[in-house]
Amino acid sequence: MNLSLVFIPIISAFIGWVTNWLAIKLLFHPREQKRFLRVSIQGILPKRQRQFAMKLGKLASAEFFSFNDLEGKIANPENVSKILPLLEVHIDTFLREKLTAQIPMLGMLIGDKTIAQVKAVFMKELEELFPVLMRQYLTVLQADLNIEKIVTEKISNLPLNEIEKTFTSAISAELKIAGVLGAVIGFLIGLFQVFLLLMTQ
Repeated sequence: MNLSLVFIPIISAFIGWVTNWLAIKLLFHPREQKRFLRVSIQGILPKRQRQFAMKLGKLASAEFFSFNDLEGKIANPENVSKILPLLEVHIDTFLREKLTAQIPMLGMLIGDKTIAQVKAVFMKELEELFPVLMRQYLTVLQADLNIEKIVTEKISNLPLNEIEKTFTSAISAELKIAGVLGAVIGFLIGLFQVFLLLMTQ
């Protein structure tokens, strides 16, 4: 058997590994557009970062951050009941300390029973008013806070080296597997080529 045939699977395995490595590199490199033999070459992400950011911005505003979902959670009686005790503490402090400090005469006229009655009226009103106020606030916030635009701008302005570093560190194990798989597939293709050559001799 020709000794050169032995090198075919090895070379094919190397080519398979390099091809996979190159495919990952071409996601991020070259950063700037290069021209080679009248052909423009640029990394996929540097070339499409703005479009990629716009897609993520739309996805984030539509799926990840829904004002309707947020409004539903705020208006949920269970969630309101969790907030009311905190408000009650503030109202109690206001009635017993701040209000009487501002109006000393009032402190002499109202006792614990009156404070408790006034606080109960406040709490009842807040229980009904709080969801309404929060809905109104969310309506104003939604008009002012453009989630799609914010996400798009943030991703568009992210340094590409930071994106590459995060991406490669997050899937480092998968990248190694992809390299090995490329080499294995290349080796098998090389063996198949050797088999065909031997069959034709």
